[in-house]
Amino acid sequence: MTENIAIEEDPKEPRGLSFALDFGPLLIFFLVYKFGAPEGNPITAAIYGTGAFMVAIVIAMIISKWKLGKISPMMWMSAILILGFGALTIYFNDPRFIQHKPTIIYTGFALILFGGLLRGKAMLKSLLQAAFEGLSDEGWLKLSRNWGIFFLSMAALNELMVATLSFDWWLTIKVWGMTVISFLFAIANIPMLMKHGFAVEEEPRPEDQDAA
Repeated sequence: MTENIAIEEDPKEPRGLSFALDFGPLLIFFLVYKFGAPEGNPITAAIYGTGAFMVAIVIAMIISKWKLGKISPMMWMSAILILGFGALTIYFNDPRFIQHKPTIIYTGFALILFGGLLRGKAMLKSLLQAAFEGLSDEGWLKLSRNWGIFFLSMAALNELMVATLSFDWWLTIKVWGMTVISFLFAIANIPMLMKHGFAVEEEPRPEDQDAA
């Protein structure tokens, strides 16, 4: 399976559609893995799921361009990773590559972020600036540092799971467990972001709309 990346949602975009574009391809992968491939062979099932995942992300990009008028930088990066590593997964057809692939991706992200920090640059800013308007340069640097540490921790966790879990359990936790962990980590960063200029927009109250 190819690494999934959560796509930051623009508050001006329809939330239901944005959520579907983010997690629809991942759900398709899991459904094909569980129900659409020959039973008793998790490796073949993962290959089937990867092929479906690749098709789904392309469809998601087409829908995003059609309905939202754009394809976000994060979706472009997700698509490149899914299509590139998906093709390698199908070509090698090797469970070791499938399981160690997230470690490679997580480590690569961490190196990019820490490499930027060594040069005084927040590499996340070019991808997520629209989602964190108002965030100061110091906030961006801290966010990049935190995610760099997080990605290294996820790489280590993936290697631990590979060493201790069956392929099926590893894949299930990889798809859903690590996704939940990523969201919880993103939420945990919000207090720090708010101290550095990021403002969480509140939904307008009914009385405010009536007054308008």
